[in-house]
Amino acid sequence: MKHLMWIAMLLLTACSKPAEEGVTELVYATPYAASHPFSQADQVWMDFVAERSGGSLRIKPNWSGALLSSEHSMLELRHGVADIGLITPIYVKGGTHLIRLQSGFYSGTTTIAQQLELYRCLEAGSPQFATELEGLKVLAVQGGSLPGIITTDKAINSLDDLQGMRIRGPTELLGVLQELGADPVNMPMGDVYSALAKGVLDGVVAPTDTFRALHFAEVADHYVNMSIPRGAYPARAMSMQRWQQLSPQQQAVLEAGVPVWEAALASKNEQALLDGRDLAVREGVAFTTLPAADQQRFDNLYLTIAERNAASLTRYGIDGNSVFAMARQSVRADGSVSCPGDNP
Repeated sequence: MKHLMWIAMLLLTACSKPAEEGVTELVYATPYAASHPFSQADQVWMDFVAERSGGSLRIKPNWSGALLSSEHSMLELRHGVADIGLITPIYVKGGTHLIRLQSGFYSGTTTIAQQLELYRCLEAGSPQFATELEGLKVLAVQGGSLPGIITTDKAINSLDDLQGMRIRGPTELLGVLQELGADPVNMPMGDVYSALAKGVLDGVVAPTDTFRALHFAEVADHYVNMSIPRGAYPARAMSMQRWQQLSPQQQAVLEAGVPVWEAALASKNEQALLDGRDLAVREGVAFTTLPAADQQRFDNLYLTIAERNAASLTRYGIDGNSVFAMARQSVRADGSVSCPGDNP
């Protein structure tokens, strides 16, 4: 039955025809609903593509995970389940080892623009990025707002309060949370709401936008303000096979859309951060702030674990140490990024 469902999806995608002669239709798939901030940014990009191409390129959206999954979207895109899609290499369990762990090398950056700049610096310095993205044409890199920790019943007033708590965190934070005595879990964000509601999770590392976008205000009562670095990663991509079927003019439109998509993602993320905090306050979520000494302890541990993760990549034949070293050399004290070799 599963194989039949896959065949049906492939046939549906293959049979998608332009509504009019001279119009190329590309199917875009995402696990998020059309109302999510990510999807709102996607729609800004779709409008740009339609306008820049004079209507000759049309993006047909497929929302809410009907075609692509969170964990297997890269593989699904490579096999043509959709033409373009939201990808999350930071959740993939195999084949994206460096991309997953490099998202923990961003200590010191404070804005999404800085995150994107550092990602491109690291990508240019290591051929492993291209190896892990083989078969895909990246159309947008995504950063994110700095998160805190959302919890259901227990307030976090110090790092010691994390002892024994089951917390969902991104890959790069699993070691940090474990060192702090928590029971860390990694799962796609789309699964977190039900896990919080059922008591499977006690909390999640997430920014305030999730109170609104993912409805966490319905299942959580506490938020601790702390500075947790965020990394950038390739987040929107196209099958390379489909890319090569496009005309040079169509490719140029999509290339021009890369900064448009990235700017829309940053803008929608920043607005969603404010909207989510406002909603959480109205819903009675209690906000606390981590003491400065605990924040410094966290920062030191974050870098220690990041360096350890970088060294662990040698088991896959990947030089993670040089990527980590480049990240440390590239981030200045004020958070700005200057890649080694850039003009001063």
